[in-house]
Amino acid sequence: MTNRLAIFDCDGTLVDSGANICLAMEDCFTRAGLPSPPRERTRRVVGLSLYEAMQAMLPEAEPGMHLALAEDYKLAFQRLRGRGLVEEPLYDGVVELIEELDADGWLLGVATGKSDRGLRLCLERHGLHPRFVTLQTADRHPSKPHPSMIEQAMADAGAAPETTLMIGDTSFDMAMARAAGVTAIGVAWGYHSAAELEAAGAHFIASRPADINAYIKALV
Repeated sequence: MTNRLAIFDCDGTLVDSGANICLAMEDCFTRAGLPSPPRERTRRVVGLSLYEAMQAMLPEAEPGMHLALAEDYKLAFQRLRGRGLVEEPLYDGVVELIEELDADGWLLGVATGKSDRGLRLCLERHGLHPRFVTLQTADRHPSKPHPSMIEQAMADAGAAPETTLMIGDTSFDMAMARAAGVTAIGVAWGYHSAAELEAAGAHFIASRPADINAYIKALV
């Protein structure tokens, strides 16, 4: 029997990190002599790996500019963290959902565009790091929606596509789930709209974390 695995996105799903991401993006653009991007535009690329995010932000720029901005973004985020300005609050109900899934025998994982270091710091701050058996980041995988992160998470957990959920707030998460053949659960409290999640293939859209556990129980 294969294990049951629930994989979470991080930014926009577990934690609200939008303000930090926008500040870091504005900083790296300003240092490059570029106008600060609208925050709504920045939120549109949350979830992508940094290089792909910069491609989406500035499609007309050269690859060298995308690489430079991606590196400058990392430095900008580190400066924010060093000044104690990084706030990544958990969304209400997330801890309770994690505890319920854990108690019901689900293994838990994360698939995120964050770096290994950024994810570890985020989870440790909230005391959640020990809860997860597999952590997949942009440091070791192609950008979403490529299914690599989900595939490795399933291998780590001994899970199969039919016993795996991908829970995320963006169309990139839903497309990644579909590409991996797992159940795609969209969350409406993040950075893409419910309509976009549905269009990208969400099997279910949750308005609050408690909806996810109710949906899962209804499947059994």
